[in-house]
Amino acid sequence: MTDHSLRLPAEWEPQSAVLIAWPHADTDWAERLASVETTYVALAAAVTRFQSLIIVVADEVLRVHVEGLLAGAGVDLSKLRCITLPYDDTWLRDSGPITLKGGARGFQLTDFRFTGWGGKFGAEQDDALVAGLVEAGVFGHAAHKRIDWALEGGGIESDGSGSILTTWRCLVQRHPEQSREEMSAILRDGLHADRVLWLDYGYLEGDDTDAHIDTLARFAPDDRIVFQACDDAGDPHHEELQRMAGELAALRTVDGRPYRLHPLPWPRPIIDEGRRLAASYANYLIVNGAVLVPAYDDPADAEAARIIGAAHPGREIVQVPCRPLIWQNGSLHCITMQLPAGLA
Repeated sequence: MTDHSLRLPAEWEPQSAVLIAWPHADTDWAERLASVETTYVALAAAVTRFQSLIIVVADEVLRVHVEGLLAGAGVDLSKLRCITLPYDDTWLRDSGPITLKGGARGFQLTDFRFTGWGGKFGAEQDDALVAGLVEAGVFGHAAHKRIDWALEGGGIESDGSGSILTTWRCLVQRHPEQSREEMSAILRDGLHADRVLWLDYGYLEGDDTDAHIDTLARFAPDDRIVFQACDDAGDPHHEELQRMAGELAALRTVDGRPYRLHPLPWPRPIIDEGRRLAASYANYLIVNGAVLVPAYDDPADAEAARIIGAAHPGREIVQVPCRPLIWQNGSLHCITMQLPAGLA
């Protein structure tokens, strides 16, 4: 039986803060640091309109730089908290804590092993990030549980009610020796979930996460799923994403009903130095009272924002320019981790 004293909240539940790490010259952003900082400033300005923002910085020099940038952009610095810790990169969706709610201490910081997306990149400092944040006192008296099994936060979606959505392509790459049944059991146990829903199809060219679910399909309130579609029959993604759409249509809620599906428009291909970049509108971030939606300077931006707003009624929609982010193969959701209300 699942232990229901703990559960993984849905992203649309109340939050205390959003956690990010600021890019600097010793990260992979060095070559285009000024450009990507414009996205981080826009993100910080948007988040702090609605709630607090915790920024991990590498040192005191970076802290002063960040606070100066944000003050110059009119950001309310009283909504900021900077924590100094070492990190390899800034994808905190994958190296940050997966927070379960409940239990004797109110929260459990579930700290899965982070391997740099299956050993593609060095990740020793990022793998120690959750422990460092705990030691710094960011999370009060929340319990900290280390699980020696590779999983990234971008690889799972929770509806807050015991259902987890994930992709086979990602997790079989991380754990080729394990069966789907074995992995489902580990996910149910580690995340205190009732069931795991798997997608076999769906990917984005240029995505080095091996098809994280948060680039493809997202749970939304009232049994909705928002997903990245492709209506261009000449695009190499078309067949794969059509098959994924079919899988989503076949999924059923706990009480046996189909999900309410919201397909997102397909942006034009973005090519950089001969390489196609992974632009996904599904990679949005929910905060208190709003949804922050990636914008790629594309004609489809407005329609994507409208559809995401329809799937999250009652929330303000704020577009954040994310074209600089996809140079490193991620977007808005990938660089953030929400923290449930009461945790920080």
